[in-house]
Amino acid sequence: MNRLKKQYIEKVRPAVTKQFEFKNVMQAPQIKKVVLNAGIGPFMENVEAVETFIEELSSIAGQKAYPRKARLSEAGFKIKQGDVVGYAVTLRGEKMWAFLDKLINIAFPRIRDFRGFSVDSFDSSGNYSVGIREHTIFPEVNPNTTKGIRSMQVSIVFDSEKKEMNKFILSELGFPFVE
Repeated sequence: MNRLKKQYIEKVRPAVTKQFEFKNVMQAPQIKKVVLNAGIGPFMENVEAVETFIEELSSIAGQKAYPRKARLSEAGFKIKQGDVVGYAVTLRGEKMWAFLDKLINIAFPRIRDFRGFSVDSFDSSGNYSVGIREHTIFPEVNPNTTKGIRSMQVSIVFDSEKKEMNKFILSELGFPFVE
């Protein structure tokens, strides 16, 4: 069992149950999935750079990235409907917990001039999204051999819409919020 999942089951879930006065630990919100999403932007024409990024994103996540296609044509960006404009990975179960552990304990401390993440990034459904400017903060990516630095979005999806509960869970897991 992953270290972070064990921490959630043994410490965080009972703390949430006590803090929000649930009768049973099974009432505590859970993280359903983590979605990584990255656009390929100006590298769309460079096939080698796109293939390298797909490999890097797949190694970061621990599973294969799938293409995201444009729903609409946009002449200003030279994008036609159906063109691949990005790649995404959806993580669940053990891979999700392993990625969250790596994200919180390895990747975030490697961000330069890092002061924490805003608590305002919860959406109306109670899910948390954070933008990462450089994918090179992950240990799987060698910054010397990468073909361009990309940004990505990490969305943590909960089964509860209550932002304060979800924030409590993330902060108990060690997520670095701005005070």
